[in-house]
Amino acid sequence: MMTSATVMVLSEDRAIREMLRGLLAGAGFAVARRGDAVDVVAIGCAAQIAEGDLREAQAITGRRHVPVILITSEGSEQLAVSALRAGVAEYLRFPLAPEELARAVKCAMPDALPATSDDRMIGVSQEFVEIRRYLRRVALRAMHVLITGETGTGKELAADFIHRHGHRASKPFITINCAAIPDSLIESELFGFERGAFTGAHAAQDGRFKLADGGDVFLDEIGDLSPWAQAKMLRVIETGEIQRLGGRQSQRVDVRIIAATHRDLEADPGFRKDLYFRLNVARVHLPPLRERTEDILPLAEAFRAEFDHAFGCRSTFTDDARRLLLAHQWPGNIRELRNIVEAAFIDPGPDETGALDLPAPFRKALEGACGGELERILRALSQTHWNKSRAADELRWSRMTLYRKMARYKLTRAGGNSG
Repeated sequence: MMTSATVMVLSEDRAIREMLRGLLAGAGFAVARRGDAVDVVAIGCAAQIAEGDLREAQAITGRRHVPVILITSEGSEQLAVSALRAGVAEYLRFPLAPEELARAVKCAMPDALPATSDDRMIGVSQEFVEIRRYLRRVALRAMHVLITGETGTGKELAADFIHRHGHRASKPFITINCAAIPDSLIESELFGFERGAFTGAHAAQDGRFKLADGGDVFLDEIGDLSPWAQAKMLRVIETGEIQRLGGRQSQRVDVRIIAATHRDLEADPGFRKDLYFRLNVARVHLPPLRERTEDILPLAEAFRAEFDHAFGCRSTFTDDARRLLLAHQWPGNIRELRNIVEAAFIDPGPDETGALDLPAPFRKALEGACGGELERILRALSQTHWNKSRAADELRWSRMTLYRKMARYKLTRAGGNSG
């Protein structure tokens, strides 16, 4: 699997052109010259795409499938429509950080993504970019972390990201599924036991907290702990000490706790408030996939590339597959998306041209759902008098997502446009 990409930068504005070249080179990408093989085209512009840049991009993409990203300093509806017609995969605004541009290039060309858990934190939406920035800041602090979000939003990946970008990266990262450990085993599993503490305890053994000493402990679904187990956990956090089952001496442990839950712990009467406030020092909320629709296709493409590698394929999604992926609400979030993409390789799998469609049951259900999406869009536009900014807010989409869907359904308003 490739680890970098060659990017052709097109812009009639010399300042923008040189800025993009510098950002890309600084991020480790090769900047193409005329005649080079190109993996991604990056167009830079102000208020509109220059005709010369657009023609050159179309000439490159016409020879083979090459994704195009657009970076602009003055976004507008007209520019968004032009971007859609030009087949732009990603749409960014100046000013932007180098990592934002690098991420957009990598997501546009998923085969350039290294297969690491870091790079599985994939997203180009503004909200997700901000989450990654915050995770990096949190990683450098010794404070405890609480990660919230619906099932399947990537809470364990976020915890792993924090660990590997912090000062404890060289130390252990121990994952504990709180929902899977019964009360009868909490002490022995987490804190260890002494010889003879129970039948079968033939030798003393360290628990998971001791194994994590100096590193991070990830407590997944901490909201499932019983009140008794919560009290045990609170004591560890407050004292920094553990005691083996059957032991008399306490042991000091230096661990940072990263806890995760899909529940609202603050409103949960069964969860101790003192434990909640101890954990809720740095708070990270991962939004559901339906609230960051810009990230659906980059994620799907990354999973497709992963399964291409696993199954020895070279596939691309059909246009219908992309349309249906964007239409789905994804109640199971990223985990559901990954499962659907994997299932596409099994039944029926890529055809002889490499075209990859979605599983028949999923496709059938969503083809019926697209009509409901069209109704939602028309209702939001009608209620906001076709003000697209307000309509996008009502739908909880970005403006670019709304423009894409309006273009898909060929929605226009006679007599002019609203912003």
